[in-house]
Amino acid sequence: MYAKYKTAEKKFWHPMSASAPANRAKTLIIARGDGNYITDIDGNRMLDGVGGLWNVNVGHNRPEVKAAIAAQLDELAYYQTFDGIAHPRVFDLAERLTSMFAQEKMARVLFNSGGSDAVETALKMARQYWIASGQPGRTRFLSLRNGYHGVHVGGTSVGGNGVYHYNHGQLLAGCHLLDTPWLYRNPWDCSDAEQLVEHCIRQLEDQIAFLGAGTIAAFIAEPVQGAGGVIVPPSAYWPRLSEVCDRHGILLIADEVVTGFGRSGCILGSRGWGVAPDILCLAKGISAGYIPLGATVFNQRIVDAIENAPGFANVIMHGYTYSGHPTACAAALAVLDIVEKEDLPGNAAKVGAHLIAGLKPLSEQFDVVGEVRGKGLMIALDLVADKRTRQPLDPASGQASRIAEAARAQGVLVRPVGNKIIISPPLTLTTGEADLIVDALSSALTTH
Repeated sequence: MYAKYKTAEKKFWHPMSASAPANRAKTLIIARGDGNYITDIDGNRMLDGVGGLWNVNVGHNRPEVKAAIAAQLDELAYYQTFDGIAHPRVFDLAERLTSMFAQEKMARVLFNSGGSDAVETALKMARQYWIASGQPGRTRFLSLRNGYHGVHVGGTSVGGNGVYHYNHGQLLAGCHLLDTPWLYRNPWDCSDAEQLVEHCIRQLEDQIAFLGAGTIAAFIAEPVQGAGGVIVPPSAYWPRLSEVCDRHGILLIADEVVTGFGRSGCILGSRGWGVAPDILCLAKGISAGYIPLGATVFNQRIVDAIENAPGFANVIMHGYTYSGHPTACAAALAVLDIVEKEDLPGNAAKVGAHLIAGLKPLSEQFDVVGEVRGKGLMIALDLVADKRTRQPLDPASGQASRIAEAARAQGVLVRPVGNKIIISPPLTLTTGEADLIVDALSSALTTH
């Protein structure tokens, strides 16, 4: 059944990979998924420690989601939401999201197809908000080093890792990076959480003073940085950030593409820090990978300004062919039922704490593991060449990939990213399965 794929020439490129070497390399081909496990074409069954790509939060092959998709296909597979047209599911999902996030005073949704779309929408609509508010000079964006905000031009421009910039020429002007509140590595060599927050907030205030608050549209950040290395800020950072943004009138955009719907142990990563942003960027967990979907959600402040703006400033000149796709919305509604009924944010907090506690000793047992960090079920092993100086392991060494391959041989799939091992399993993970991850990585590190 699958034999032809073993020798088939690849007619596609792997995202985020060296083009020719990746196409020549041996390929792991996943054929089936069920619950928290996946099976490759050779019949090898593995615990999915990657969760697809941070997104299969409810696990694979859920009958409730498949039934919702099938029922929607029988009713209406697709219709658009332009030109005053809608369908029942887009009403249902928009109502569900604004109700879930009523605490943040969220009032309107623009749907799209994924996280990069959600960020691009947020950036454009932040600028429209200021035009509608009579301050068109507010066009700049602030963001954090190591941040990842997708791959569109806007999201790449506010992203804080140069590797995403190098091959694409001139990006969006007016994007300014600030240092990440990262205790393990920061330019102040600061290991005290309270002092680090002071350094970061002072830098933010200085940047606002230099640029002028009246030129800044928004600050965008992930509540916990994902692709940048699962960087968990000190608990005081987001409340302080929110206060500064409010004081200067700067919109706060929470990129919840990874953290939204429970991965960090709370329904929203920002809510877990006690903060209510102005704009939420959602994807991944909203439909758990069953059908591509993203959403950008706006609070009442933004709604009032845009809907009451004079002239053309109240027109929403943004959207996608698949905005509010009926089948995607149906899948999302079924996924959100599972998230709430099974309290997946609570399970992520509980099982994540158990998994982090099990992994922490690895940093004492193995010289290559500089730090184990995480929140909920987003976890990273930071690999180092020198533990004393915290010098990162050279990604070209291939050691992260060898460790991941050895873990796979133990029946657990984890993701090597540069000099880090990323763990982001479904939020349905059990404590027993968490122990399997610990055992597999311990064995892999022992041999590599």
